[in-house]
Amino acid sequence: MKIYFDENMPFAEEFFSELCHHRFANSDGSNDVEQGELVPFSGRTLTAEQVADADVLLVRSITQVNEQLLHLNDKLAFVGSATIGTDHIDKDYLAKRNISFHSAPGCNAVSVAEYVLSALVVLAERYLLDLSSLTVGIVGGGNTGTRLSEKLTALGIGHKICDPLLAAKQAQEQINKQAQDISETEVDKRIYVSLQEVLACDVISLHVPKVVGGEHPTYQLLNKDNLAQLRDEQILISACRGDVIDNHALLALKKAGHGLKVVLDVWQGEPDVLTALIPFTEIATAHIAGYSLEGKARGSEMLYQALCQQLKVEPKYQLANFLPSASIPTIEINQEFSQILLNQLVKMVYDVRRDDAIFRQQLSIQGFDSLRKNYPVRREFSAVTVNLSSNTESDVPHRLGFSKTSN
Repeated sequence: MKIYFDENMPFAEEFFSELCHHRFANSDGSNDVEQGELVPFSGRTLTAEQVADADVLLVRSITQVNEQLLHLNDKLAFVGSATIGTDHIDKDYLAKRNISFHSAPGCNAVSVAEYVLSALVVLAERYLLDLSSLTVGIVGGGNTGTRLSEKLTALGIGHKICDPLLAAKQAQEQINKQAQDISETEVDKRIYVSLQEVLACDVISLHVPKVVGGEHPTYQLLNKDNLAQLRDEQILISACRGDVIDNHALLALKKAGHGLKVVLDVWQGEPDVLTALIPFTEIATAHIAGYSLEGKARGSEMLYQALCQQLKVEPKYQLANFLPSASIPTIEINQEFSQILLNQLVKMVYDVRRDDAIFRQQLSIQGFDSLRKNYPVRREFSAVTVNLSSNTESDVPHRLGFSKTSN
């Protein structure tokens, strides 16, 4: 069996090399063993000729998987995307050809939430902001929005969530619960607000997929009209899809002297970035918010589990088998939690200013995709164990996601 994988998928060889020697189940449910091959590829430049003999195709978000890519292949049985988004996959085409598809929902949600938190810490220090006094508006209440909400709750930072799809689902769940009179039924208890209410918050953080058309499109969700309604003192963070903000409208707003503080990890037209917008941003990065080692590797692990299931093979590995120790694995805290301590903790694990500096200095030299391919190793909070002294009452570090010593 030939497994083709994006070269930027961490631990792909460790997870998938043994699976190359299996083939998909026979009609009697058995699996023959065969000599196979694990083939890496560059996601942006993948061609139909390259994958003509693939049995399994494992991609990331920069690879468009559609008829154009797969028309020369008559044996593909499994496509996996090690990402939370799926707008790069023609799922209707795969279904028509009976090709199994799996993605990795939530794999890098923690990573993106920690990127946002690092950006907030940096801006709070830069502008002497009291984070506890701010209200954060989260657009999108899925995996990433939920992880961010949890971290904001741990810090006591007020926030609001806009997600019309989840709001409608919640309303239907309430109706079902009342009709069935089953009090134990699990219902999403979050309070959802309108986009207008979220856009009035001190901080706006975008976490939605790219959706073109339909009842709730997100393509250019922030456009010339509603961008102009934002206040000078607000902060806008986008770490989802570049097309959610009209970049040209945002540039025009900033050129006109608007004081909006902008953090952009994603850009319209990637990898061709609107470079004129970069100087008007507080923080600018190369679509790496979800690029923690854990975030990317979790995607590999989820596809490994899905492929094992389809091959009817018992999974042999999990992510913990391959993750290295953090460079600073353990720290001791001997004081009560404060914004100053938050600043120190977050920056010790991930200081977003590093990625901002690399982007500004190296984009024109290396190019967008090269910055992503050569992204330095970054860990999540969970890689670091925080030990609290007996006189420290606050458990905020552990609720933020830092590990604790097991008893």
